[in-house]
Amino acid sequence: MKDKIEGIISYLDELYPDARCELNYTEDYELLIATVLSAQCTDKRVNEVTKVLWENYDIFSLSKANQKDIESIIRPVGSYTKKASYLISIAKSLVENYEGHVPNNRDYLESLPGVGRKTCNVVLSNIYDVPAIAVDTHVERVSKRLGLAYKNDEVFVVERKLMKKFPKEKWSRLHHQLVLFGRYKCKAIKPECEDCKLKEFCKYFKNKK
Repeated sequence: MKDKIEGIISYLDELYPDARCELNYTEDYELLIATVLSAQCTDKRVNEVTKVLWENYDIFSLSKANQKDIESIIRPVGSYTKKASYLISIAKSLVENYEGHVPNNRDYLESLPGVGRKTCNVVLSNIYDVPAIAVDTHVERVSKRLGLAYKNDEVFVVERKLMKKFPKEKWSRLHHQLVLFGRYKCKAIKPECEDCKLKEFCKYFKNKK
């Protein structure tokens, strides 16, 4: 297992030496909002939507916004009625409790509507350098293909297994690398297996052969 873990780290470092979050943001609350919007949506589309959103609002005006107006802006990301409600509620809470800033407080963040553990991990990792692995669909898929987790493991179980297998100082970087690896190489459909240096560990590749 040690050789496998070292091989994964080495290859991901080779592929994505400067891995970072692909959601665009300049303020801490912009990342939180963007991550909420990214559920079942691509980062590219979210970036297109948040560009328009932040041209018209900041966290203070968003807290007082008309929901229909927000829905019209974020419609392309899907589930826009529910997400618009989340955004306004989150903005109100941040303004009322933290003067519009995102606190380094997991319990508080996970109490916000539309904010689960994955979203919280993304935000705390990127804003406060809290060691964390956010398990999205890409990270989950790659982890199971590489035998780092079992096929039927729940997301939280996958996260715990990754945290146990990889050094803590690697967690946040590893998260971004696994996302990019799953998004661009180990894709759900037609993964690029032939030149992948991890195929010796990959259950998907072995089953395909």
